[in-house]
Amino acid sequence: MALAAPSRELLALFRRSLRATALPRQPYRSRQCRRAIATHAHSHHASQVSILPTAVDTSSADYKENKRSMDDVVSRISALHARISQGGPPKSREKHVSRGKMLVRDRITALIDPGTSFLELSSLAGFEVYPGEDVPAGGIVTGIGTVSGVTCMIVANDSTVKGGTYYPVTVKKHLRAQEIAQQNRLPCIYLVDSGGANLPHQADVFPDRDHFGRIFYNQARMSGMGIPQLSVVMGPCTAGGAYVPSMSDESIIVENQGHIFLAGPPLVKAATGEVVSAEELGGGRLHSEVSGVTDYLAVDDAHALVLARRSISNLNWPQSQSDTVAKKWEEPLYDLEELHGIVGTNLRRQIPIHEVISRIVDGSAFAEFKASYGSTLVTGFAHIYGHPVGIIANNGILFSESSLKGAHFIQLCAKRNIPLVFLQNISGFMVGKDAEAGGIAKNGAKLVTAVACAEVPKFTVVVGSSAGAGNYGMCGRAYSPNFLFLWPTAKTSVMGPEQLSSVMEAVGKTVDPELKARIERESEATFSSARLWDDGVIPPSHTRRVLGMGLMAACGGSVARKETSWGVFRM
Repeated sequence: MALAAPSRELLALFRRSLRATALPRQPYRSRQCRRAIATHAHSHHASQVSILPTAVDTSSADYKENKRSMDDVVSRISALHARISQGGPPKSREKHVSRGKMLVRDRITALIDPGTSFLELSSLAGFEVYPGEDVPAGGIVTGIGTVSGVTCMIVANDSTVKGGTYYPVTVKKHLRAQEIAQQNRLPCIYLVDSGGANLPHQADVFPDRDHFGRIFYNQARMSGMGIPQLSVVMGPCTAGGAYVPSMSDESIIVENQGHIFLAGPPLVKAATGEVVSAEELGGGRLHSEVSGVTDYLAVDDAHALVLARRSISNLNWPQSQSDTVAKKWEEPLYDLEELHGIVGTNLRRQIPIHEVISRIVDGSAFAEFKASYGSTLVTGFAHIYGHPVGIIANNGILFSESSLKGAHFIQLCAKRNIPLVFLQNISGFMVGKDAEAGGIAKNGAKLVTAVACAEVPKFTVVVGSSAGAGNYGMCGRAYSPNFLFLWPTAKTSVMGPEQLSSVMEAVGKTVDPELKARIERESEATFSSARLWDDGVIPPSHTRRVLGMGLMAACGGSVARKETSWGVFRM
């Protein structure tokens, strides 16, 4: 049956509605941006309605001051990252290379597909954690990379840092990498070059549940779940560490360089009186030809990495979806670098969160949900590199209305299997007599319950403050987001130093200046990241790319959809 043609009156009304929602006229600065606008002008009207306008004036004094202050902070963090990426001291690096071995980040570059990116995680791990000891990146490099078309978790020891031995933070970082791999069903590749546990720290490395032994427990469990485990032994693999290749699905060892043994030559001599070389005791030929501990023998690092790529290609594992979605996305209309001038470093000022969203999502298109209700929480649908996402972003303190709106939106996304992106800048939930009488506790709990129960991938970026229970409602670390990143200016604490002072003065106590300074220091992004309370500190302009790689890792074809079982929502 044919549809009747619309009347003239209806067509006129439709055109007026489009004019009302079209972008305002603005002095767009770049030719690329003008082309993007022209492209959108011919696209579907629904997309046109969703495009976010911008009110940013890059010539204003406020913008320039924000940009200067943020550039300074980002520059300091970038310099710190660059120093850490060098690994151990020059003497250790020279000794490592003189043995014909590749440096750890060179190994990773050779392993991943040419032209693809490596998302390094927690590179600030261990920063200023151990007094008098420098442990760059915690002595281990972890991250997401594409190998033979497959998105993988890579865990690589850096033997130039304390011989690749495991400090407490090294263990924590290794376990976090395995947690991410298990949550996102990513094949694991271990590039082993480690002297095992760092003995002076043995009490904090060896006996507890989440210490060294948990690494091998996780390997066994993931292998049982069908998540491939692959090891490449490129140096020492001693004591308990010998179980990394022994418990892998496939293992590769480098001849005359990789060694696997439960006890090294000195301990063997002390225990049995037997004098034996490292190669005779646990070398590549022994384990490839006699013991069967390893499956492939490589002549050097480069050959071993080629064999690793071949093993990944034989997994019959779903390949990255990046190629299939690449044709469907458009860059944001506005410059990502403008985020520095928009946000600045003064967290007492509200971040214009729509301006942030418009520089992260595809085509700057954002279909806002319940825009006029509970407006201190912004929710809506968008795409990032072609992946559909639901965005939940703070635009002020959380009230009952915004909490209910957030819980509603999370339910929608869970039902539709849409990943959630939390942009966190929150000082907490509203307090006071009216708020309590209005049920802020139970309504805030609805939001927290929804965050905890939703069985979809979750990504959190702390763009400003993360304080108190607001951290919970916006998917903080305790709520197991697939990835959590901080901007360099982010602050994480129960409350800020000023609030602490006000609370203590209200109960008649004097604030200790040293306590206030300690709270300030412990809220810094570097302090948080050094202890793996997050997965890394990123410049604001990298947010879109980092989220894109996280989505690629979390939304691969191997991840089966889970049905959400909701907890009780107190009415």
